[in-house]
Amino acid sequence: MVVKKFFGASTRDALRQVRDELGPDALILSNRQVAGGGIEIMAVADADVAALTSVQTVSAPPKPATRAAQNGARLMQSAQAEAPMAKALARSYAIADEDNEPTLADLPPAEAPSVLRSNRSQPVIRPAEFPAYDSPAPAPRPRPVVRPAEPARTEEIHPPRFTFEEPENKSPQAHTPSVSPEAVNDIAREVRLLRGLLESQLAGMAWGELAKHAPEKLEVLRQLLGSGFCPALSRQLIDKLPAGQTIEQSLKWVKAALAHNLMSVGAHDDLVQRGGIYALIGPTGVGKTTTVAKLAARCALTHGPQSVALLTTDSYRIGAHDQLRIYGRILSVPVHEIKDETDLHLTLGELSDRHLVLIDTVGMGQRDQRISEQLALFNQDNVGTLLLLSANAQSATLDDVARRYRNRQLVGCILTKLDETMNLGGCLDVAIRHKLPLHFVTNGQRVPEDLHRPNTDYLIDRAFRTQQDSSIFQLQNDEYPLYMGTQETPTDFALKWGAGHG
Repeated sequence: MVVKKFFGASTRDALRQVRDELGPDALILSNRQVAGGGIEIMAVADADVAALTSVQTVSAPPKPATRAAQNGARLMQSAQAEAPMAKALARSYAIADEDNEPTLADLPPAEAPSVLRSNRSQPVIRPAEFPAYDSPAPAPRPRPVVRPAEPARTEEIHPPRFTFEEPENKSPQAHTPSVSPEAVNDIAREVRLLRGLLESQLAGMAWGELAKHAPEKLEVLRQLLGSGFCPALSRQLIDKLPAGQTIEQSLKWVKAALAHNLMSVGAHDDLVQRGGIYALIGPTGVGKTTTVAKLAARCALTHGPQSVALLTTDSYRIGAHDQLRIYGRILSVPVHEIKDETDLHLTLGELSDRHLVLIDTVGMGQRDQRISEQLALFNQDNVGTLLLLSANAQSATLDDVARRYRNRQLVGCILTKLDETMNLGGCLDVAIRHKLPLHFVTNGQRVPEDLHRPNTDYLIDRAFRTQQDSSIFQLQNDEYPLYMGTQETPTDFALKWGAGHG
């Protein structure tokens, strides 16, 4: 594992060097301020850290040469030394196990090929010398007759071949250290925890330096978080905030950037003016039935009662159908109850001449497994869905609702109950990050007076004006670096920047 040092004028500068050389997953080991000014960071690559937790096997030691193999090598050398003899006896030896090696007396005789040396006119013949054995002396042999030399011929010399039988492996087996998966997971978990702590500490130091060198950014961050915008969105805005501006200029820039990213539907794309078939979906209690009545009333006032029709699939809630029927009687528009997909298809066919058809749905929690069945009911090309988000809900809850109710038929959202929230930034934050076009906003129970087209500049400005008044819900200035350091930056969204916004 190679540990490297990085020096920078600031923590941000040093972290940028670490990221450029070791990658974004590098592990920070330590950081400190040097005497001459600046920051020193010791870091190691993520691959080196991962190598510490990998299971390595121990290779088996090399097998020692057996005594049989050594004997065979010596026999090979002896046979090559006797090759120049005119006549010699060559024997093939089969080396067996170390404890069952044959003796020369037990081996059968075999003729060796005659060998002629080309650089002499006559071969030199001498009797072969053999070691003495405890056996009867052989009969005397007649003296060989020397014949005239024949023309020299080349004969390939084949050394004796030895067949080696590999003995059983008596060396110890290779030992692989047994490491349980639980131990590996524990080590990896501790490494991740250590990395998270170090990254949080360094991020806190970076935000602490930001408070010293750019106090206007800290003030803008305080107002963003106090208005209900999430740390991830606030971090992107602060990173893009131009330097050298006053607090008022910085706030103006941030508000313009938020308004630029908050998509809204203009008057020419108003669903009441454009018409169509829309199903209002969302959790229980967000105001779907009341919003359906407001939209129907506006359409009836603009195009007449004969241009609108109401449908409901809410057969679970007691009195839900009666409530919508009362609105229909007041507006003089028909109300139909839908049982299933076939009933919906037939009813929509009968209402094809209507300018606007609104469908009220049963409210379900965002984690209800029946949501997929409800969304599949409107899986038709001519039916669009509108997601209702309650402004008085928590930001994390709204984010979960937007994720669970997303479908390919979704055309936008409607923000309800703006009069009941002290943190308008939460619902605007969800609409911005999930890129949901904003069609309408509601701020009361009156039909249809409390239904309004969205004004993005007004909504953003109001979000900054409705901050938490109670100090128990607000962070102190020295707590913002620690809070921002513990927040992870998601990668599933990115702001868009227009002219003058980076």
